[in-house]
Amino acid sequence: MKTVQDYLKSGAIDIAPLLSLVLEKSGAELISNNHYQLSLDEKSRLESFILKRQKGMPFAYLSGNRGFYHLDFKVTPDTLIPRPETELLIDIALELPYSNQDLKVLDLGTGSGIIAITLADKNPHWQVSATDYSAQALEVAKSNATTQIEFLQGSWFEPVADQTFDLIISNPPYIEENDSYLDDLSFEPISALTAGKDGLDDIRIIINQAPNHLENNGFLLLEHGHNQQARIVELLTENFTHIQTFKDYNSKDRAVLAQVKN
Repeated sequence: MKTVQDYLKSGAIDIAPLLSLVLEKSGAELISNNHYQLSLDEKSRLESFILKRQKGMPFAYLSGNRGFYHLDFKVTPDTLIPRPETELLIDIALELPYSNQDLKVLDLGTGSGIIAITLADKNPHWQVSATDYSAQALEVAKSNATTQIEFLQGSWFEPVADQTFDLIISNPPYIEENDSYLDDLSFEPISALTAGKDGLDDIRIIINQAPNHLENNGFLLLEHGHNQQARIVELLTENFTHIQTFKDYNSKDRAVLAQVKN
């Protein structure tokens, strides 16, 4: 039977974290028990994981979870894997004027719920709602919720047709439909990634409809692709003011914040 040490020497992709996942042991425990012989069931499960990683399946889908901001989230192939860039939206939202007040917040296209749940956890006095077109994604989001959040199924603003908010926030699909980058994301839900030929189809919908769902002086906060900021600012100018742009931690254009015109 193969030992932990045998597998660690194999050089397989992510072998140490895969061993930790299968054996439920930390990295330090693996090293201190490197002569442990895997059972047949453990060997079978590990080698299945190795094969899936070799085929490109993200580790987060194998482990079933991914950390985001200060929380840990369940993820499935029905949802995007949380990315560090999106943490920028949380930072921006927490620095908004009047953030210490009882704001009403809407997260559009919530996926696994990372934005809505993180904001609600950081600000329990906020009233947070979240929408998603995918019923499967909403089930994941609900299972992740740590506080009371209103989860609603439907496309963008449809489930909140008669409601208004102080802050609307979204990490919508924004990749161009023929972008070669999609080859590296083949295991993630395509509907949560692409938005037309220029990647802006869903962002246009959100920008056009958001003024009808924002309170006076309400804010719209969007994540976007690194080459889309100028076009998004142009789209915002008709109905929004005080437009601010932000770079992510890799110094790439990543987010826009704007205040609706009264």
